[in-house]
Amino acid sequence: MIGLDTNVLARYYIQDEGNPAALKQREAARRLMESGRPLMVCKTVLLELEWVMRGYYKFSAAEIAGVMHHLLASPQVTVEDRDSIVQALSHCEAGLDLADALHHASYRGCDSMASFDDKQFARRARRMGLSPRVVVPE
Repeated sequence: MIGLDTNVLARYYIQDEGNPAALKQREAARRLMESGRPLMVCKTVLLELEWVMRGYYKFSAAEIAGVMHHLLASPQVTVEDRDSIVQALSHCEAGLDLADALHHASYRGCDSMASFDDKQFARRARRMGLSPRVVVPE
């Protein structure tokens, strides 16, 4: 099994036409991703990939979700903590930031999750009725 770094996934999913080195790496990433060899992606790589797509390449939330769904559907790819990723992606598509959604999904065995991010995370989580509930410490 081969563990993949963020840059391999970025080259596979992101067209960077103006960079000759990126084009060469894109072809190598394509060969690896489509080789049928067993591959693995860890949660931290997925978080970083989302950040690169959103922050640097200005992908929309729908485009990012499409990439994540494609990766999850790839039979040769094992995704670390897949159930949490699937849950987080669902919550992300419902309005949460992917990082917050993944943190929350990773705490699904807890009674609650504490966060000071009331406006962007805790309030949205409450409106969505997520469990465990997200509380703001006082």
